[in-house]
Amino acid sequence: MNGYHLRTDLQPGLNHIRQASHEAGELLDFWLWRAAAAGEEVCFGAGDKEFAVVVMSGTVDVVAGENVFRDLGGRHYVFSGPATGVYVPPGLGITIRSRSCCEVAVCAAPSDAQGPPSVIKPADVTMRKVGRWNWTRDVHTIIGPNVPHARRLVVGETYNLPGNWSSYPPHRHIQDDYPFEVRMEEIYHFRVFPPGGFGIQCLYNDDLSLDEAYVVRDGDTVVIPPSYHPVAAAPGYQVYYLWMLAAYTDRRLKPRDDPAHAWVHAAGEMARGMGF
Repeated sequence: MNGYHLRTDLQPGLNHIRQASHEAGELLDFWLWRAAAAGEEVCFGAGDKEFAVVVMSGTVDVVAGENVFRDLGGRHYVFSGPATGVYVPPGLGITIRSRSCCEVAVCAAPSDAQGPPSVIKPADVTMRKVGRWNWTRDVHTIIGPNVPHARRLVVGETYNLPGNWSSYPPHRHIQDDYPFEVRMEEIYHFRVFPPGGFGIQCLYNDDLSLDEAYVVRDGDTVVIPPSYHPVAAAPGYQVYYLWMLAAYTDRRLKPRDDPAHAWVHAAGEMARGMGF
């Protein structure tokens, strides 16, 4: 493991997985909170950051300033259905209270956003099947265009079937050049089912001065540097990752595919022509 691949011994209570820094990316903070029973709580102070709260499992109440949102979540674990999320703008303190044993992901980025907190229920999550053949995957966008007053955060979940690839063709978010690319920081947090399995996270750039691959296991986190970053699931194991993006200047989600591999968008037609 290195500064990109984080393997954390997750404990009950608040686990601070990643703190923004100029060395590893200056925008995104990421926590996981685990409550063992109903009645536990965790607080985040009001400040100059916007927050995304994603209920990974269990049921919670979320208090954002004077706004109280009750009985959020309910899925048994991340593979059992779409998530519930809450977007909280800067300036509002947050309290999360457990109504059951639960796990909650929280990410934050500096922001000057204005507007109300927003609850995103499972029915509000945008769900798409992306790719084809063995790079099909299910992508759930929790916080995106549906929260137009957010300043930086875009948050969602991706599900890889066993043996399948995602974030494919490989893409990056390195420079602001809309409509071709938008600069964003990104973090992936992984779960694997069954949990004894693994996936592979690749990171590389155009000149291959960065060219690495990590074995990612249940509970691992990868801080994505400026690079292409495809993911593969080992046969027999489903791989999930919670993805968190923070925009520098433009929140429109527009990655740039690696031109060396963008041809696979047409692979169905090409494969038929090759006799597959």
